[in-house]
Amino acid sequence: MARPHAAAVVEDAVHRRLDTWLRKRGWTTRTITYTGYGSTDFVRVIARVVLGRIGDDRPGSADVDASDGELRRAEEVRRGWRAFLTAPTMDVPVTVRVNGRSVTTRTDRGGYIDARVPDPGLAPGWHEATIEAEGAEPATASVQVIGSEVTFGLVSDIDDTVMVTALPRPMIAAWNTFVRHEQARRVVPGMASMYRALLDESPGSPIFYLSTGAWNTAPTLTRFLERCGYPAGPLLLTDWGPTNTGWFRSGQEHKRAALRRLAREFPQIRWILIGDDGQHDPRIYGDFASERPERVEAIAIRELTPAEQVLSHGIPVSNEEFAPRTRRSVPVCRAPDGYGLLRLLRAARS
Repeated sequence: MARPHAAAVVEDAVHRRLDTWLRKRGWTTRTITYTGYGSTDFVRVIARVVLGRIGDDRPGSADVDASDGELRRAEEVRRGWRAFLTAPTMDVPVTVRVNGRSVTTRTDRGGYIDARVPDPGLAPGWHEATIEAEGAEPATASVQVIGSEVTFGLVSDIDDTVMVTALPRPMIAAWNTFVRHEQARRVVPGMASMYRALLDESPGSPIFYLSTGAWNTAPTLTRFLERCGYPAGPLLLTDWGPTNTGWFRSGQEHKRAALRRLAREFPQIRWILIGDDGQHDPRIYGDFASERPERVEAIAIRELTPAEQVLSHGIPVSNEEFAPRTRRSVPVCRAPDGYGLLRLLRAARS
């Protein structure tokens, strides 16, 4: 095994000291759950184990069935900065139970678990998984089981695709994430109705929200998506910070790996990939369509306004190569909002 990066070593040492210090002051272990997914062959359950304040050891949840109170406990406050000052618990034993089956795992460096339960024996639809971490109250997570007969699905970016966030310019990103109220974020016109219309045409089809955003923002994102009428679906986020190989995780590689994983897990599904032209979505989606054209039904790109382009990368036009190079034709649609994209997608699919 390669030697861990110095940043990861330092971060682990800080977390261990913080864990000891907080436990001495009575902080307790609690579990934050996220929306999982699976098929009749497996279920994937994602959660995080952290330390919580004295007297509030109730589990929090950031999944689609979470109450507002559970979302608030998972996030701590509605302004985002405190959500990033978490105290993860490393190497804690965790048992995941789904429909009478269970697997045992341990939390990673960031307090996360990403467990796969084989042969859960669940019918297509929404179900619950139970996560039992050592020293914490049991917590439940929503799990969407996708039927083997489903052949269509959506994968959507979040930032500047479903909500206008003016990411990733550093100062703007810091302001939006750590200071501004979540309700200050603006919805992209027509995107929610487009997603609902496409999924209504194929009942039982899933939507995955794939973003380079941190898991710490999941409660805020879940609340935003629900409030703005977006269909329920799992979030596929990432963990910011040092890794065993560098200072930060690669957001682009996170998206590429997630798309490949979905293609392996659901080989019968053809996806519509939805993003924006402010950063890397056209290139990432184009590369995936080139690798697996049989798995991509269409690519839909929301065109940012000149002002949004400037906030995104400094110039008023897209600096991303748009057209994917594929071995066979994959329709590519682009429009400034969901209304235009829906018209183009329906024409391309007809």
